[in-house]
Amino acid sequence: MDRLIYTAMTGARHVLDQQATVSNNLANATTTGFRAQLDSFRAVPVVSDGLATRAFVVNATTGSDFRSGPIDTTARNLDVALRGDGFIAVQSADGSEAYTRNGSLKVSENGLLQTSGGQTVQGDGGPISIPPDTIVSIAADGTVSTVSTDTKPGPANTIGRIKLVNPDTKQLVRGDDGLFRLQAGTPAENDATVRIVDGALEGSNVNPVDAMVNMISLARQFDMQMNMLKNAENNAAKATQILALS
Repeated sequence: MDRLIYTAMTGARHVLDQQATVSNNLANATTTGFRAQLDSFRAVPVVSDGLATRAFVVNATTGSDFRSGPIDTTARNLDVALRGDGFIAVQSADGSEAYTRNGSLKVSENGLLQTSGGQTVQGDGGPISIPPDTIVSIAADGTVSTVSTDTKPGPANTIGRIKLVNPDTKQLVRGDDGLFRLQAGTPAENDATVRIVDGALEGSNVNPVDAMVNMISLARQFDMQMNMLKNAENNAAKATQILALS
């Protein structure tokens, strides 16, 4: 049978991979701070004794779209959105430092400032501990202050500053938990220029309409690869008939 079946097979397999990526993006169209995943493929010519008429498809790069998403006002004092570039440093499940754009924060049972996903927010000197019976406010530079609710209103007490970083996005990789990390595995440096907006959340940068159009296009590409496989099968069957008559 024509080796066309192998080239068509690689094309169909990688179209399915890209379809899975687009489906994941579409499923996270409403996830706070989500960054769309990107797939890129390239053609690799098949080296043989014949003409260079065949090419395989292989993954070239898998990256992320780091464009900012829309900022929606929530008026909740523990909601923060990053203005422009930058990330919030958090502690992942394995204890390493990771980065997210999800600014939906909460105070854990132990009094630690965490994301809605349960990752502990990192401060300049480690985790940020929130005293009980206090109202929390977060400034534009990430400074966390509290005011006691047990006594008469007084001056705010500064208890820490959220670690805000802005590493080169080319050095970031997305983990299975959806968090970003530096390829070198080292912590990123603080960036004093990163600013946040309190009482707001950044939405996903996935465009649902574009994602749906992309899914339709990928479905048509998959059908084309299947038709190529059918053509290869028909060609083989016709060749067998001709040889049987000779």
